[in-house]
Amino acid sequence: MLNFFRKGPVGQVTAPIAGSYLPIEQVTDDVFASKAGGDGFAITPDERQTTIVAPVDGVVSSIFPTKHAIMMTTKQNVEILLHMGIDTVELKGGPFTMQVAVDTRVKAGEALVDIDWQQLADAQKATTIMVVSSNAIFTPAEPLPTMVTTDTVIGQFDLAPE
Repeated sequence: MLNFFRKGPVGQVTAPIAGSYLPIEQVTDDVFASKAGGDGFAITPDERQTTIVAPVDGVVSSIFPTKHAIMMTTKQNVEILLHMGIDTVELKGGPFTMQVAVDTRVKAGEALVDIDWQQLADAQKATTIMVVSSNAIFTPAEPLPTMVTTDTVIGQFDLAPE
């Protein structure tokens, strides 16, 4: 009935790393689990993989100074935040090696950042990777496998009604 307010979908969103799919509500960080930071999903990474890739086509619009999070903007103006680990801001960028810079245009599956998982383990930080949007609604794919790869379609983000 209110579909005339909706804008088109961003398209398919893939996993940023191989691992286990985790609904955002099950993340151990209350801000993400409550969706205060936006709607989305999380991946518990396979730590044999060290590269986080773009989950969508877009432009890197921001890299946090502590390198623990990257903001991407799609051509549909959906803002997608990739947040790497929980409470990793405290690590001041140590575990993260950026493969992109602000204003880099990327395609889904292209490398964004390499992570040294041992540094997170040594600091006793959770490795969960969150993918959220503060201006879009996430719809998971069905059926969604428990184990995912960077080729796995996780769902899509649709711009929230204005």
